[in-house]
Amino acid sequence: MILRAALLGLLLSAAPLVAQGDAGDAARKAAVRLDKATQELDRAESARDRVKALSETIRAFEDGLAAMRDGLRQASIREQALSRELRAREDEIAQLLGVLQSAGDQTKPTLLLHPSGPTGTARAGMILTDVTPALNERVAELRAKLEEVTTLRKLQDSAAETLQGGLTGVQSARTALSQAVADRKPLPQRFTEDPVKTALLISSTETLEGFASGLSQIAVDEATGSLPDISHRKGALALPVQGRLLRGFMGSDAAGITRPGIIVATRPRALVSTPAAATIRYHGPLLDYGNVMILEPQSGLLFVVAGLDVVYGQIGQVLPAGSPIGLMGGQDPEIGEILTQSSEGAGHDRTETLYIEVRENNTPTDPAVWFSIAKDE
Repeated sequence: MILRAALLGLLLSAAPLVAQGDAGDAARKAAVRLDKATQELDRAESARDRVKALSETIRAFEDGLAAMRDGLRQASIREQALSRELRAREDEIAQLLGVLQSAGDQTKPTLLLHPSGPTGTARAGMILTDVTPALNERVAELRAKLEEVTTLRKLQDSAAETLQGGLTGVQSARTALSQAVADRKPLPQRFTEDPVKTALLISSTETLEGFASGLSQIAVDEATGSLPDISHRKGALALPVQGRLLRGFMGSDAAGITRPGIIVATRPRALVSTPAAATIRYHGPLLDYGNVMILEPQSGLLFVVAGLDVVYGQIGQVLPAGSPIGLMGGQDPEIGEILTQSSEGAGHDRTETLYIEVRENNTPTDPAVWFSIAKDE
């Protein structure tokens, strides 16, 4: 009875066996996506429309690298939780190993005979029959967790090479994109910029509203007509950059400054694209907004995108939907920094911010009216 009570107590103290999802699966799938992005980069070099192909390649790399970071973060959190659990159960595991070792030593049938004779031996056999399935279940549970810890650690150890390949690939794609933009055939031109009038407008402007209202003054020989109406796409346009909403419409920053737009947190060197076919009304430094790109997708509607480091295109050009308009600033993090953030479960890698403002007939409108902004963007 003492043996049975001890074994049952040990079994009842164990956590129930719960099916666990594979925390490393996301990282493995991300590695596959990065490999496909590398293949896309090779194909983009000979693509007919290299700008479009390279833009899609950069987005593929960005998606893959983001998924890799998230996957490693999940794997690290899971590995640490399992390690803590196993450390907390060291005494229990030692007891279980002792029981298994003792049972393994019983190689001779005579050792299984109970001192009280055949009746006691039969009872002992029934006890072992009751206990063995639960004991095996406990062993299987612990073995699965130990194997998962080992697998997750190996995954994290091998991640550096995968991340390095992805970062090298996306850097190459950005360089190739800049060259492809410079080499591409001339795009349709709705008007020609008058640089003198542009300079005068900038020098005399104190607000974005004032600048936007004077944009028509800088255009020379503007073609009549406009791009097709896109009002039916309200609420469905993708954000110009991959990121997460940091501050909503009319939100105040740390200094108490309120702006009629939204701020999106992005990763360094992220690609910024036009969400719809649009005319470039202006790009360059403006007031305290940094590098600004003002797009006109239809008459009376302006998308103002501010905070870029690199801008593409020329004022007056008409860009197709999804065309690159620039890159965010900052520098890609070092591999060690990414791995450290992942091991600590941190996700503070969106260090750049992009300001987005929508103006309809020169009146600010909540960008959420036009853009699809998910909570987990």
